[in-house]
Amino acid sequence: MPPSHTDEGLRAAIGVRAHLPGTPVVVLSQYVEVHYAAELLADGSGAIGYLLKDRVARVEEFLDTLDRVARGATVLDPQVVSQLLAGQRRSTPLEALTARERQLLSLMAEGHSNTAIARQLALSNSAVEKHVGNVFAKLGLPPDNTQHRRVLAVLAYLRS
Repeated sequence: MPPSHTDEGLRAAIGVRAHLPGTPVVVLSQYVEVHYAAELLADGSGAIGYLLKDRVARVEEFLDTLDRVARGATVLDPQVVSQLLAGQRRSTPLEALTARERQLLSLMAEGHSNTAIARQLALSNSAVEKHVGNVFAKLGLPPDNTQHRRVLAVLAYLRS
């Protein structure tokens, strides 16, 4: 959409929905922008259409979409659905952690020291240190003098 032919139309659609929730909006896009599609769907009020521009050539399908969205339905291009689902299936590094390692990382995020974690989980200090080392390894946090691995691990946990 002019002037820069980037994401102005998608941002405008999100802006309309923010100011007038439930307003029917049909997005026609050359490609799928998963972030914007998810944001448009987030309020759950329906009346959203997100089609790729090649669907406009199928006039009956396009007119059906307009009618359905005007009546409050949600109509998504199959590629939009596929990419939204693919985004949900993407694994995070935290999925590689065992239940015990996730529990330990949760306690780290609460600010507990290794000694406090050992006490709370009835583990030895060396067992906690081993688990912490495994968490760092699985999160791809090698020893580094410029960054604090414990903080980076907690940030990864909080982002998930």
